[in-house]
Amino acid sequence: MKVHFIGAGPGAPDLITVRGLNLIRRCKVVLYAGSLVPREVISEAPADARVVDTALMELDQIAAEFAAARDAGLDVARLHSGDLSIYSALGEQMRCLDSLGIEYDVTPGVPAFAAAAAALSAELTLPGISQSLVLTRTTGRATPMPDGETLATMGASGATLAIHLSVHNIAHVVAELTPRYGADCPVVVAFRVGWPDQRLVRGCLADIEGKVAESGVTRTALILVGWVLGAKDFKESCLYSRGHGRTAEQLA
Repeated sequence: MKVHFIGAGPGAPDLITVRGLNLIRRCKVVLYAGSLVPREVISEAPADARVVDTALMELDQIAAEFAAARDAGLDVARLHSGDLSIYSALGEQMRCLDSLGIEYDVTPGVPAFAAAAAALSAELTLPGISQSLVLTRTTGRATPMPDGETLATMGASGATLAIHLSVHNIAHVVAELTPRYGADCPVVVAFRVGWPDQRLVRGCLADIEGKVAESGVTRTALILVGWVLGAKDFKESCLYSRGHGRTAEQLA
């Protein structure tokens, strides 16, 4: 028996990995976050599978599902939205499984920032503008941010920022980043990327707060901040440059 943690992607049913979909199709127990994982993905589970929405469950209740599956000798597909490496509560569940003596593995998924960039037809690391992407969030009702991981600190480099779980805190985002990026720095708030009701709210630090208020977006959104958004005047990379030496080993 094994628990398979699966990144279900940002929302579009066809943006789950082949491996993840195959695991869902063969597992007789499927646990998923109902508010963030599309029903079309869950419908691929076996007809006789136990399918449980964990959105309103606590960790000990989820652990009880793991233990019951172990006792029945049934593999579990445990689905989370996006990719499991950030903001997924994966760590505490793996620690729980360790204590229960249950094996597990992890299948990655398409993360929200990648889906948002695709929806924008944007590259988040443009030569001469930004070569770094910072994934972060702000303090809210969820886990507090550690000392030193403030937006002001993260933005000091001028890197492209992908700010998760923070659209409710947009005023704070604007206040912290405007001194570092400038009021005219582009911002995109990407709401439910990959879902039928996807919306992309575009603006700059000077006006994005008002635009978000007008849009009615209050949750399930990613904030992208940086000069790469919409940039046209940037240097070409060395990757395909005529003067950049390339060998067969480098291209392999």
